[in-house]
Amino acid sequence: MTPHDIPAYMDHLGVAARAAATAMASAGTRVKNDALSALARLLREAGEPLAAANAKDIAAAEAAGLAAPMVDRLRLTPKVIATVAEGCEQLAAMPDPVGEITGVKRRPTGISVGQMRVPLGVFGMIYESRPNVTIEAASLAIKSGNACILRGGSEAIHSNLALWQLVQRALSEAGLPPEAVQLVETTDRAAVGRLIAMPEYVDVIIPRGGKGLIARISAEAKVPVIKHLDGNCHVYVDAEVDIAQALVVTDNAKTQKYSPCNAAESLLVHAASAPAFLPQIGAIFAAKGVEMRCDSAAKAILAAVPGARLADATEADWAEEYLAPIVSVKVVQGLDEAIAHINRYGSHHTDAILTTNHPNAMRFLREVDSASVMVNASTRFADGFEYGLGAEIGISTDKFHARGPVGLEGLTSMKWVVLGQGEIRG
Repeated sequence: MTPHDIPAYMDHLGVAARAAATAMASAGTRVKNDALSALARLLREAGEPLAAANAKDIAAAEAAGLAAPMVDRLRLTPKVIATVAEGCEQLAAMPDPVGEITGVKRRPTGISVGQMRVPLGVFGMIYESRPNVTIEAASLAIKSGNACILRGGSEAIHSNLALWQLVQRALSEAGLPPEAVQLVETTDRAAVGRLIAMPEYVDVIIPRGGKGLIARISAEAKVPVIKHLDGNCHVYVDAEVDIAQALVVTDNAKTQKYSPCNAAESLLVHAASAPAFLPQIGAIFAAKGVEMRCDSAAKAILAAVPGARLADATEADWAEEYLAPIVSVKVVQGLDEAIAHINRYGSHHTDAILTTNHPNAMRFLREVDSASVMVNASTRFADGFEYGLGAEIGISTDKFHARGPVGLEGLTSMKWVVLGQGEIRG
């Protein structure tokens, strides 16, 4: 089946994926691990072919005038290949969630009731730029017993095709259907429109990319979507706080890397801590060229910091995901105001409190309505690898099913199981 007739082509992929999902759901742990081990080996052996395919994408991207950071995201360096190969091996070493039965309770009628973890079935993944996502998605699909249809960005088509061919070889070596992982082989955007609108074949869509891509898919999909649109993450510095520790954590949350969705974009500081904390963090930010968009109270304190880049915050700044060396700064009167501000302006992604007051920390954990909530730790830890998930397929700010970094368990659901010995209902 060639990808020229988009509806027929996508239906063909869907039929094959649905059939493969049945086989994957019943595959044993050893076979799935064999496929992952084979994939890791093939990745390490395919250095030259992968480099050649990747070079085509890099050349095309540079010729098209793609921004340097976007070109960098395309690169399949030896380090990137080694990392994804190691990720496959880490997944193979992890416990298999499929088939696990938990929460079994015996009822007065004699039956025992519990829940079993099962694969979702078929997931569609739409992503941009980074070709390593092809391996991350494929390896998670294999271990979680799912089938998947992958649609990478057109700028990485040659790299993605080369990686996908290794995935299919690994599946075949292990005796699993190669159709369990399929790549959309066309850059025609109509393929995306069809992929997100065929619930007869696809159980969930996972977009991974910019806000525009995710917003479009969320609006047009006829299949459930696991998504997050923004990463407006907050750090709140409480009245009772270890200032030295708070400086290190706040600096890391904002400046360790500016572009990830888990980088801090907003800094809230209790009025009691502001006179001591703000001049010091302001000096750190000034040295790194970070612009601070402040409310009047924060600006009055930070005005004395040499070289500080200050601006008046607008209403829009409190909700902004900058992905840049910019941070909004606000002085608050207490924990109540901080929580209310975060729940109003935040994106429900990741938020942290820095405090030595245990009751305040526990209130923050309970009342901040976000997928990840932290105490005395950098928001940059909101990541599947850092959480011990082995890998992540994305981060969800939804409240149903998966929330936060989505790993193996996020690609499964629970069904009820009843164990009896001939009981009947009276």
